[in-house]
Amino acid sequence: MKMIYSLLLFTLFFSCNKDVDNTELIVENYSINESNSKSLKGCDLNPVIKIDFSTKIDAQSAQDIPKVYGGNGLIDIDISLENDDSTIVIKPINNLNYLTYHLLYIDTFLKAQNGNYLNSKFKSNFTTKLDSTDKYSQISDDELLELIQRQTFKYFWDFSHPDSGLARERNTSGDIVTSGGSGFGIMSIIVGVDRGFISREEGLNRLLKITDFLKNKADRFHGAFSHWLNGSTGKVVPFSTKDDGGDIVETSYLLAGLLSARQYFDGSSDNEVNLRNMINNIWNSVEWNWYTKNDEKVLYWHWSPDYEWAMNHQLKGWNEALITYILAASSPDYAIDKDVYDQGWASNGSIKNGNTFYGYTLPLGSDYGGPLFFEQYTFLGIDPHELSDNYADYWTQVVNHSLINYEYCKANPKNYYGYSDICWGLTASDSNDGYSAHSPTNDLGVITPTAALSSMAFSPEESMAALRFFYYTLGDKLFKEYGFIDAFNLNELWFANSFLAIDQGPIIVMIENYRSGLIWNLLMNDPDVKAGMQKLEFHSGKYGF
Repeated sequence: MKMIYSLLLFTLFFSCNKDVDNTELIVENYSINESNSKSLKGCDLNPVIKIDFSTKIDAQSAQDIPKVYGGNGLIDIDISLENDDSTIVIKPINNLNYLTYHLLYIDTFLKAQNGNYLNSKFKSNFTTKLDSTDKYSQISDDELLELIQRQTFKYFWDFSHPDSGLARERNTSGDIVTSGGSGFGIMSIIVGVDRGFISREEGLNRLLKITDFLKNKADRFHGAFSHWLNGSTGKVVPFSTKDDGGDIVETSYLLAGLLSARQYFDGSSDNEVNLRNMINNIWNSVEWNWYTKNDEKVLYWHWSPDYEWAMNHQLKGWNEALITYILAASSPDYAIDKDVYDQGWASNGSIKNGNTFYGYTLPLGSDYGGPLFFEQYTFLGIDPHELSDNYADYWTQVVNHSLINYEYCKANPKNYYGYSDICWGLTASDSNDGYSAHSPTNDLGVITPTAALSSMAFSPEESMAALRFFYYTLGDKLFKEYGFIDAFNLNELWFANSFLAIDQGPIIVMIENYRSGLIWNLLMNDPDVKAGMQKLEFHSGKYGF
């Protein structure tokens, strides 16, 4: 009997134990608004989150454990169970904020009805969409262009270095001023005078301060200026360890601005004559041909009194330095020969590209054109209309480079949130991970307003659409005391707090060239520049050579 009783107990126990649910509690599926992405971008403000589990969830645990964080802390959420208690459904009680990062977190304290706990912590994140409503009242496009110029002008007028009048490198640079960015700033001052932001006398006095500082106080290296210098003392501030001397590229940007000023301030007053004389002195003393390093057939970017040619950076191929070769050929006393341009810059023709991207043929440079500053810095003063030489038609070059950049952002092959036909523009700028030369081949999700805006003359429809988006839709985040901030990344919800002279200046100048051609007409009609371009066998139907 004992054996029979034991057998009955064993059978009863085994039968009951078969019905016990020992299923491990794991997440089987996750969705937010029917998307399975665990890092969703551009989510609406009242999302529905569903998490499917391997077994039934304890109702009280479902209420207590899942958390959603966003903005400044916990988000109030409504939680329910469905699918026979194996799915948790989470909805925010109130609409979420725009452009905000949120984290869903479920700890391993989540309990199943069978008593098991979640096998591992579960996390997902999502960011909400941008607010598409206008942040500022609508005005005409022409009024908007002038507003952008006027606000951006403040960087070079209100924020210039008090002692030298030169442009600070960036809004956190203290006494560090930039030679190249100051050249863009000088062009911006000319625009400011012409647009009536300041008087002619105010602009003239500022330029007299600048040129006096450059002529009599600033360090020079065979006539060239350093990339950075101290705005009070004029002493070189090293850009890097061995870059502590002359920078012929930055010097060319500075001189392009000064030569534009020489053309604009053409009056007979003592001050205007004095300004032109000081510009002549600075211009005539730059030893451009010395930067060929013992008469090599190429220009070198840097020379240091301590490290000499150790930087060893030749100016070759298509980039931002075409203006350097043009001015080097234009010098009255220290000009380079044409073969330096042909063998150095153009590399005997290997500068050519000729491939097609998004339907646009790129005459010169690397595939997709590189960052947009390549086609902007030279052409702040050099008018590409009807301009050609032995290597390219330059209007085709600048227009197609701009449109390739636009089409790339529109296509958005990396699926970054925010890229579109109205949010585009890749060029060198700050980013959420340091400074980088953004381009289609170095795309980090960062849009830089100067990229699209400084292409206004080359892609007016596309650039104007970007400007409207930057101002009206994102203006509360982008448009500040000195115009647009340097860059932003909607994919990472990052917005710069910086302004850079080399990015602010081209916005003012290229918008003006689009509106009136002012700076183009000044530099292209400079007698020295005309002679230099003719020497390099440039042809311009517009300017008669």
